[in-house]
Amino acid sequence: MSTDTAAVGTTVDSSDRITISAAQKWAGVTRILLGFTFLWAFLDKTFGLGYSSTKGWLFGTGEGNPTLGFLKFGVNPNGPLASFYNGLAPTSPSAPINWLFMLALLGAGVGLVLGIGMRISCIGASILLLSMWLAVAPWAKYEDKGGSTVASNNPLLDEHIIYSATLMVLMFVLAGRYWGLGRMWEKRVPSWLV
Repeated sequence: MSTDTAAVGTTVDSSDRITISAAQKWAGVTRILLGFTFLWAFLDKTFGLGYSSTKGWLFGTGEGNPTLGFLKFGVNPNGPLASFYNGLAPTSPSAPINWLFMLALLGAGVGLVLGIGMRISCIGASILLLSMWLAVAPWAKYEDKGGSTVASNNPLLDEHIIYSATLMVLMFVLAGRYWGLGRMWEKRVPSWLV
């Protein structure tokens, strides 16, 4: 059995190299899939492709308001920050909250799909996801208009937390280097943009 010394001073045998190689490739695949999730949300809301939005936000495709529905109707009314999030609901498609949200979706999507700017893409997307988790407050049960109690399947975890944790793993394993432009990006930009 052949062995190599890893950068952290541990011994890695040939079967470990195969596992590491497979993990790196799957980190690249996971990065692209998660990036496309953000990028698709941006495209659908911008152009009104009919999956989450029927009215486009920009470019003459309609007067869509990408954050209004979530901030007005998607926020858990018993959540601790419900009034704060409801107060952010924009009255105009050109409101700053729409621009911030859409730029966050675009930045996370492009960064993850291409494997560039992974640190800022992953941290920014995690902040967006965690703020949405606070808005839906899965721990706070409430009654819907029909009088039924609405509760999350899990009082603490939902897809927002799982995606955030996945983004942190992708950032720390430098997933932009695998099936992405990460290596090239790292050579050309300051370290804080890696």
